[in-house]
Amino acid sequence: MLLNRKLIAKVLSAVASVVGAAMLLPAAVSAVYKEWDVFKIFLLCALPVILAGQIVMRSIPSQRSEDLRMRDGFFIVGVSWLAMSLIGAIPFVLSGAIPNIVDAYFETASGFTTTGSTILTEIEHLPRGILFWRSFTHWLGGMGVLVLTIAILPKLGIGGQKIMRAETTGPTMDKISFTVNDTARTLYKIYLVITGMEVVLLLFGGMDLFDALVHTFGTVGTGGFSSYNASVGAFRSGYIEWVIGIVMMMCGVNFSLYSNIYRKTPGRIFKDPEFRVYVGIIGVSTAFITVMLMIHHFYDGFAEALRSAFFQVSSIMTTTGYGTTDFDLWPLPCKFVLLLLMLVGGCAGSTGGGMKVIRAILVYKLVRRGVFRKLHPRAVSPIKVGDTTISAETMSGVAGFVILFLFTTVISTALISLEGVSLTTALSSVIACLSNIGPGFEAVGATQNFAFYSAPAKLLLSVLMIAGRLELFTVILLFTPVYWSRKK
Repeated sequence: MLLNRKLIAKVLSAVASVVGAAMLLPAAVSAVYKEWDVFKIFLLCALPVILAGQIVMRSIPSQRSEDLRMRDGFFIVGVSWLAMSLIGAIPFVLSGAIPNIVDAYFETASGFTTTGSTILTEIEHLPRGILFWRSFTHWLGGMGVLVLTIAILPKLGIGGQKIMRAETTGPTMDKISFTVNDTARTLYKIYLVITGMEVVLLLFGGMDLFDALVHTFGTVGTGGFSSYNASVGAFRSGYIEWVIGIVMMMCGVNFSLYSNIYRKTPGRIFKDPEFRVYVGIIGVSTAFITVMLMIHHFYDGFAEALRSAFFQVSSIMTTTGYGTTDFDLWPLPCKFVLLLLMLVGGCAGSTGGGMKVIRAILVYKLVRRGVFRKLHPRAVSPIKVGDTTISAETMSGVAGFVILFLFTTVISTALISLEGVSLTTALSSVIACLSNIGPGFEAVGATQNFAFYSAPAKLLLSVLMIAGRLELFTVILLFTPVYWSRKK
């Protein structure tokens, strides 16, 4: 196989430098809280990575953007997420917070992929610097470390279009500006605005700055790591639950739609078919679960039932994974709805995981057209989303993804069931990792964790997190003979 090794090394070194530089923030947090041992560990991890990355970047001359092919882009993306998780795991191991390297890799992969599954049982006893780094990986991974890297690629003499195509989620991505580099910068401006807004709102709700930052990272990145064992429920605040619930919902929307606010055409957001379906699913699911909770007397009042239902629906639909209650105790119909939301996930181009709302729409339209053609075999019935006619190539890709998603789920569930867990635990573990949700049901429910799994199972689940974050094909391609063929 022919790969542009120099260009790949240059981009990977840029990614490593970004991750290394990101470690300086938790180092500063450790210094603020006088955690000097942790402070030294972060410096020991960050400085060599930054130095090595800069040396490699500067030693390789700039090249034309055309020299980076799609094959190279997929390789960079797949290897980057595997390597980032390994680099990010080192502070956990050296600090003793997670001494086992497999556990540390699982936790870091869960952070960068914004999954939120954890092996930790005593979160509140960890140093502040470690807790900050654990949640900051959500923020970095939410929009994609590679998208951040793309924003600086022009300075490296590298175009980022092929990398962004390999990394971004969903079958399509709306174009914000004329160049992909401008798009990356615009996305991060929006990301920063939402981040700052939530921090301020949480501070008004009585959170201290540390907790506000940690929970904002988990919300905006749709990750779900908290600094408390009881997650958001530890605050016992309706105000905080509504703020986080609404921001989670916002971050499950295609971020490119928010560019309409900059263009002073916010009304276009509500005309987007995927957005309307996304809001509709959340609304209907919230109403249904609220009614079920009231019927089964889980809450005394309507307002409390509504808040709890909306928060959990928003958390699961956006694949964030925050919790305010043990939803594993809810009535079976509620759990079934949550399971469906796990599969669907957020919108394409959002920080959420899952199969994406747009794919659910297209699969529904494909099935409906199939039924229609049984009655009218000669009719020409193109599939449309809004005013856009979907090409056969796109529909083929969507069908292929759904089949691959289901096939991966079945095979992975069979492998995880060898751990001796129940089918519900095995299936929900796989879906929680593949859809980047975090909690599942039963042994991996909202108040449980993944610590009991063996090392091979944790590694499998870690790979599923990364594969789910990168839309499966990006990772699967690296394991196919066609990809490694020497043909151009």
